[in-house]
Amino acid sequence: MTRHSAFRSAALAVAISLSVGAPAAFADNATAAPAASTAVQRQAIAQGLYELAYSPAQNAVFVASSGGFGDNAGPSQVLRLNPTTLAVETRIPLERKAFGVVLDDAHNRLYVGNTVDTSVTVVDTAQNKAIGTVQLMEKKVGKDGKAGYTHDLRELVVDSAANRLYVTGHSGEGSVLFVVDTTTLKLIDTIPGLGKAKAPGLALDAANKRVYTSNLLADLVVVGTDSKKVVAQHKIAAEQPMNIALDPDGKRLFVTDQGSAMIRDYVTKSSEGFVSKHPGQRVLVLDRSTGKELASLPTDAGPLGILLDAPRKRLYVTNREGGTVTAYDSASYKKVATYAVPTHPNSLALDAKNNVLFVSIKNGEKDAKGSEESVARIQL
Repeated sequence: MTRHSAFRSAALAVAISLSVGAPAAFADNATAAPAASTAVQRQAIAQGLYELAYSPAQNAVFVASSGGFGDNAGPSQVLRLNPTTLAVETRIPLERKAFGVVLDDAHNRLYVGNTVDTSVTVVDTAQNKAIGTVQLMEKKVGKDGKAGYTHDLRELVVDSAANRLYVTGHSGEGSVLFVVDTTTLKLIDTIPGLGKAKAPGLALDAANKRVYTSNLLADLVVVGTDSKKVVAQHKIAAEQPMNIALDPDGKRLFVTDQGSAMIRDYVTKSSEGFVSKHPGQRVLVLDRSTGKELASLPTDAGPLGILLDAPRKRLYVTNREGGTVTAYDSASYKKVATYAVPTHPNSLALDAKNNVLFVSIKNGEKDAKGSEESVARIQL
């Protein structure tokens, strides 16, 4: 197996499955709240659930279902859920497998990442139907004579006011940032320089014209949306930086440092001289202008998804292997609650008005093959 294909397989399995002044040290969690369960409501939805989004305009939760893989795979679809009961209100069929999502509520659009097809499906959330597909890259014939995509997808962010969609394209030979005009639904740029590794983290600072990405070579890469090029790159303390949450009121970034043994073993074997210095399983707080570590927050096993509720000073993290969602005070960095949502909590969405958190939950090895995966509703 080549370095590219090994890293692609290792990272994709994880990524698809994927206040300033505090000391740069582990936050004290001695007073953390015990696990909460009474606030959690849960419903089995469909096979192959991945990311979700909450729409205040539609008062609905939209969740992507790839349908799974293999002979027993279900249909690819976006499911519209009632935000109170989690009942499926509408099933929106898709032609391609659905994974990541981002919502542009102002324009009634949900953009769905078709990871294995290197494309984006556009869903009209008012009409509950798919209205188009944006192909981001064409297949290329490899040395083996087979045609395939050189990049796959993970995260998407949208700048509603500027009519721009940004999508990370992953490749061990060089990850890129795709830029789509959401008015014409055309690819208008492909920006290189995100590193020769998976670039799973993605966050947008629209006001300052910056996109932040992380990669599995421990880089924070900053792209200027005005210059359309990489404007900064910082080595960071996270060995396995995954998802990113941006503090809109300051200079902080919150990054999940996953600590996957699979990825660590791969990097150790494939990168000469690499020595792991931290087991991960934490959230790093970074100065986004320098990449400097401001704080380190221990999590349960396998932190992945991350969401910041800045007005309430709350940070939420899905712990994929731990089967929990942990909540932190984003100012003091104290853990304030833990919610049990086994087996593998994945993606997060927030109903800010009603202070409700939604979580997509993937099955584990002990669950029946082809069984439906779940969405949880947590009343905070």
